[in-house]
Amino acid sequence: MGRGKGGKSRTQRKHFQQNRENVWNQHRPESLPSTTNPYDIQNPDFDHYYKEQNIVSLEEWDSFMQVLRTPLPAAFRINSSSLFHADIRSQLENDFARALQAIVLEGDEEDAIRPLPWYPENLAWHSNFSRMQLRKNQSLKRFHEFLKLENEIGNITRQEAVSMVPPLFLDVHSNHIVLDMCAAPGSKTFQLLEILHRSTKAGSLPDGMVIANDLDVQRCNLLIHQIKRMCTANLIVTNHEAQHFPGCHLNLDCDIRGSSQHASQLLFDRVLCDVPCSGDGTLRKAPDLWRRWNTGTGNGLHTLQILVAMQGLSLLKVGGRMVYSTCSMNPIENEAVVAEILRRCKGSVELVDVSSELPQLIRRPGLKRWKVRDKGKSLVSCKEVDKVRRSAVLPSMFPNGGNYRDIDCNSNCDVNGHPEDGVQVEENPAMHEFTEIVSDFPLELCMRLLPHDQNSGAFFIAVLQKNSPLPAIEVKRRKEVNNQHVESVNQGSEDAQVLQIYPSESTHEEVCKQVSDDNKNEPNEPNTADFKFSPVIDEEGESEEAQEPHNEENIAKITPSKRKLQIQGKWRGVDPVIFFKDESIIKSIEAFYGIDEQFPLDGHLVTRNSDTSNVKRIYYISKSVKNVLELNLSVGQHLKITSVGLKIFERQKSREGRSVECAFRIASEGLPLILPHITKQILSASAIDFKHLLQYKNVKFAEFVDAKFGEMVANLKPGCCVIVLGEGNKVSAEALQVDESSIAIGCWKGRASLTVMVTSIECQELLERLLMRLDRETEKGSSMHEDKPSNNVRYVEQESNGNSQDVEAI
Repeated sequence: MGRGKGGKSRTQRKHFQQNRENVWNQHRPESLPSTTNPYDIQNPDFDHYYKEQNIVSLEEWDSFMQVLRTPLPAAFRINSSSLFHADIRSQLENDFARALQAIVLEGDEEDAIRPLPWYPENLAWHSNFSRMQLRKNQSLKRFHEFLKLENEIGNITRQEAVSMVPPLFLDVHSNHIVLDMCAAPGSKTFQLLEILHRSTKAGSLPDGMVIANDLDVQRCNLLIHQIKRMCTANLIVTNHEAQHFPGCHLNLDCDIRGSSQHASQLLFDRVLCDVPCSGDGTLRKAPDLWRRWNTGTGNGLHTLQILVAMQGLSLLKVGGRMVYSTCSMNPIENEAVVAEILRRCKGSVELVDVSSELPQLIRRPGLKRWKVRDKGKSLVSCKEVDKVRRSAVLPSMFPNGGNYRDIDCNSNCDVNGHPEDGVQVEENPAMHEFTEIVSDFPLELCMRLLPHDQNSGAFFIAVLQKNSPLPAIEVKRRKEVNNQHVESVNQGSEDAQVLQIYPSESTHEEVCKQVSDDNKNEPNEPNTADFKFSPVIDEEGESEEAQEPHNEENIAKITPSKRKLQIQGKWRGVDPVIFFKDESIIKSIEAFYGIDEQFPLDGHLVTRNSDTSNVKRIYYISKSVKNVLELNLSVGQHLKITSVGLKIFERQKSREGRSVECAFRIASEGLPLILPHITKQILSASAIDFKHLLQYKNVKFAEFVDAKFGEMVANLKPGCCVIVLGEGNKVSAEALQVDESSIAIGCWKGRASLTVMVTSIECQELLERLLMRLDRETEKGSSMHEDKPSNNVRYVEQESNGNSQDVEAI
């Protein structure tokens, strides 16, 4: 659709008519020949640079490179808040671990799959097979199908092993307010939410929450898609540049938990600062990076990384913890950034020694010495930087930092900043040139994870603690930006008037343009296209393709033209967050489902539709999220919110939905939360009738095996109801009791039948889990196996619409 003759689109014809270059017909860069192994590409600059940095000894260089040139083994994590997490772990330990052992390839590890020894409770697993092997090897089909299904449901998350590490060092508690500054695609955010929910019971919510932020709208959508599998009411997704993340000042005499303690700003107990980086730690997963790797990328991102980290610290509470991390091995993006953070904070922030935590995780201490490479030169001090290169090579990149003002000799220097003949210049001892300059900060407390240590990717992690308010930082601008305004960073009550961003470090876009212009004619340096920036993602399933940064001005370009833009509020193109206060609808929902007083709806429901009379979806929010939303409204909507809350009620669109007492059904995402608080429209079904519902999707009242259950269903009010899996083959006459282990599904009670209102893939998962549990009950085996489908339940068809839904490949 939408194409003219010959397949030419309207855009293509417009280009032709205006005699403009048709970008649709541009030749793409040549890809690798099909016979070429992408891991065999040589990059002498990479070898030279990292040998010079001594990230590994020369004796282990060959083994380091050998592992780096092999495909990355697949890894995944079990969602600890999943109803079936114990079943999945048992299935891996007792089924797949043995079944896959015969498929272990020659020369590979002894175990086909194994739990990661450093991850708590055997919830994270290492596979001996790469993603390509899982897709192509027919012997692994059953295991691959298992991973796809469980990932789609949300019971597991496919994620690179080293990417799982940073959230574990944050020491998150269930009452913490957490900021994930660069969150997409969301695997680490998922981890943080798991930790928050770990100690909560069914029907209750933790006191804490997570704000997950990303600068790109499309990446925010990917993040939202990932986190939907978590089904949480304790999350807000925002769309801001991390270095400019807003600090909302409270106008109330309470903090966001509602206590009487005075707070002047939305501050965080924990901050995850997984910054944009060059991503050479992902070479095993993205071998195309071998071709594109150069030192200019890391140098160009150094400034942005400092700004993001400093903003994170400014939003961190005193006593709070921040984890700074990258999937890069480059010390310019790692140790140099941490050293500059400590230098600016002047003792108010310290590195935390976490060497005793996760003792089985193999890690290496951070470097205390490194070199900066620019234009083919290796530099050990900012004194060696030519004056014309000072805009691209900053003093903060060096182990001892420094300042160009201290070494600028004014008229006593030549054009390159070196003293003229016969002129005596007093040396600053701190800036004296050494063969190797060592940082004064305890950077060995940082950790670097390398691929050959535990057959993984590479990662850098530094754990920082804020011990006191950030100090004032002297601000002096470069000559070329001397008259521009310096925007202060939002800070807490103690910091608000004193902290400012270094103006000598321009914005990310300015840095990218400067580095690009400087390196136009330099081989192996990035060009402008390389800085159409988006962080290289270390999680599974995400493209390493770069994207342009987005701001308020170009949001409209991203939004499809057919979409009606919301004008209400500050953020154009973003649906507003509206507190749902229609008392008649709320009371009808409470009365229809018999929701008890322990589950408050008033003040905890929001919608994204400004026309509250035509609301289709209602979302539930936790108390902490509620307080943040109220704060955001009171300060003028500083937060640009793209997603919030857990979908709990949805208007039934069918003809029957318009004639029933309550048109709003319980959404499957919100059912686990509200289940313990429902006293009406809820029944317990025997295992065999529950299985029939999952298998056939629509069952007439008279066709249930348990006739009493069929009568009870017929006596329900028309509309949405909840069916809980009971024990045994008969419905219990006692009052229905549910807990965190209860299995339930939403259904629609019609005139003569009961219809399941759950997606096919969820029915598929529940049916498999149910069959596994029933198979373990040997005393009931004969009666249950007779009714078992002859074909694999993985391909059960949805009879209501006559087709099946295929599981999307990962």
